[in-house]
Amino acid sequence: MSRPRSSSTNGAVLAPGSEQVPRVAFVTLGCKVNQTESEAIAAGFGHRGAGCAPADADVVVVNTCTVTGEADHKARKAVRHALALPRSPIVIVTGCLAALDADGLRSLGEQVVVEADKERVGARVVEALDALGEAVSEATVPTEARPARARAQLKVEDGCDAFCAYCIVPYARGVPRAVPAERVVAEAERLAATGVSEIVLTGINIGRYDDDGGLPGLLARVAATGVARIRISSIEPGDLTPQLLEAASATPAFCAHLHVPLQSGSDAVLSRMGRPYDTARYTAAVEAARAAFPDIAISTDIIVGFPGETDAEFAETLAFARATGFSRLHVFRYSQRAGTRAADMPDQVPPAVRAGRSAQLRTLGESLSLGYAEARVGHTVEVLVERVSDCIAEGTTREYMRARVPSASAQPGRLLTARAERVDPGPMLITTRLP
Repeated sequence: MSRPRSSSTNGAVLAPGSEQVPRVAFVTLGCKVNQTESEAIAAGFGHRGAGCAPADADVVVVNTCTVTGEADHKARKAVRHALALPRSPIVIVTGCLAALDADGLRSLGEQVVVEADKERVGARVVEALDALGEAVSEATVPTEARPARARAQLKVEDGCDAFCAYCIVPYARGVPRAVPAERVVAEAERLAATGVSEIVLTGINIGRYDDDGGLPGLLARVAATGVARIRISSIEPGDLTPQLLEAASATPAFCAHLHVPLQSGSDAVLSRMGRPYDTARYTAAVEAARAAFPDIAISTDIIVGFPGETDAEFAETLAFARATGFSRLHVFRYSQRAGTRAADMPDQVPPAVRAGRSAQLRTLGESLSLGYAEARVGHTVEVLVERVSDCIAEGTTREYMRARVPSASAQPGRLLTARAERVDPGPMLITTRLP
């Protein structure tokens, strides 16, 4: 699999010996775990042009998602788009779809290399560059992620064995596997030493973390590294145990925000989905979190249009979301995914109905987000600065709200204390900086 090297770039002829460093681009689809894994792969190629636009790349790595039929479509579209780029790059495909449909992806073109094992993707990039006639040293093989932002994702777990009716992820990623605590802590120490202010512990089903004291013990050990803020990416309601909440409340660095997937506010729909709780158990989990952290922000995922969902069941979801008072709703239209139980269920909801329900729920979500933000007006908030423009710092509070703070000297990664004065649409907290 080789192609001739071009002697010009953007129409400019290169002088002998001035061939540009080969460049590697990344296209990442799907969840935050995929984003974290792509960053880890890309880290070792920074000096070889990693992070460039796909149109400028010699090798394009496509990290795929396969959670829904629509995700499959987007993944294949991304591969086809990369193959059609003028530089005719080699396209290395990894991620969940690569684990389930390697042959189908290879059939998209001769330039496609499929590598489901993400730990092997770096070596595949080296092989691809070698095939293009580039000398590549072993030092270019990535070994660990290097932070590029004030916030860093730290993967601590992979896999899931819940086998919800709509989900293909357990088949693509396998059973739950914990990253050894020693490795997690070592990486957290490195991130803290490089100036990262917030570490987000992430995984496919992070509540299944079971190494050395489980997630409560890991939270305490990561906090001991001295990192200023720790966030959990997502946690199932059944995993919000008293032990975890006790560990979180004893950790000053813990951010008062939890993302707790709901998926439906109807017990009948939850049962068809194969979710291991009902709305009463979900409410109990949220109430326990609020007892530990009175001002905590609770965000969630909701799927609309699951097979058989009636108007009355959707109304139950609307009512439950409103009563729970979420800080943010992530709304997904159900999409059939071949290989899941739900794909073959009767009474598939028409696309137009799914779209209408999604719009209603998104409107409610906007109202709930605005209400939660308005309740913070007058309170002191801590803002992690992520960008600065025209003496205005913009970042994220511990409650995972966007905020703007006037500051002539703030730099990304710095923590600012401010008072929330008002809320702009978005919502965005407009604050006054405190000494």
